[in-house]
Amino acid sequence: MVLASCANGSNSPKTLTISTNMGNIKVKLYEQTPNHSDNMLKLSHEKFFDGLIFHRVIDGFMIQGGDPNSRNPEPGTRYGDGDTGYLIDPEFCDTIIHQRGAIAMAREGDNVNPEKRSSGSQFYIVVGKVFTTEELDKLEQRMEQNRVNRIRNEISVAMLDKGIMDNALIAQKVDSALSAQAPFRFSEKQRKIYTTIGGTPHLDGHYTVFGEVVEGMDVVEKISKVSTDDNDRPFTDVKMKISVK
Repeated sequence: MVLASCANGSNSPKTLTISTNMGNIKVKLYEQTPNHSDNMLKLSHEKFFDGLIFHRVIDGFMIQGGDPNSRNPEPGTRYGDGDTGYLIDPEFCDTIIHQRGAIAMAREGDNVNPEKRSSGSQFYIVVGKVFTTEELDKLEQRMEQNRVNRIRNEISVAMLDKGIMDNALIAQKVDSALSAQAPFRFSEKQRKIYTTIGGTPHLDGHYTVFGEVVEGMDVVEKISKVSTDDNDRPFTDVKMKISVK
């Protein structure tokens, strides 16, 4: 996997406290992702998140909140479409990954957001799982195949749009494009963390991680295990309030 190098950060990281009716979660924001961290600080200072709910909760995966439409939640309503009205350019970093306790910004899918820009307000905290070496090997193979399929599809569509239907020529261009990039591989750091601490490795390089939980991971775990409806919304609302420390 090839990600951008991190920006050099200062030694004075900011922290947030996410207060919920199930306990408090303390989060350290990364200086290496200044646009995302500063946006989170700005919204928190403005009390943007106060009264919102964790509207999407999946046990063993993550908890997600930050939809402004959920401020006065209606029972049974699906949330997740609200936002600030702006997006944030990705800040991927080769040393910051989706380990257990990572906080990252949600976003729309590649089909409408190929630049992988982040939501202005919706965030998630990773719960994830610990992988065996064999499971990570299989996931790596699957993600490499996804890379191959994506490149093959993009080139095939582009050639067909130009009226070129020469399969041999298309295959040649696909081979050339594949050889120009290194195959997908998890780094040594990713392998060590995902087989010990755990996380969600398939999200690396697709969603921007901008901080991590430093206290209250037990609260995140409790929230992740609440009962939910078919839209992954908790039956009993878990409301938040975020303050800057």
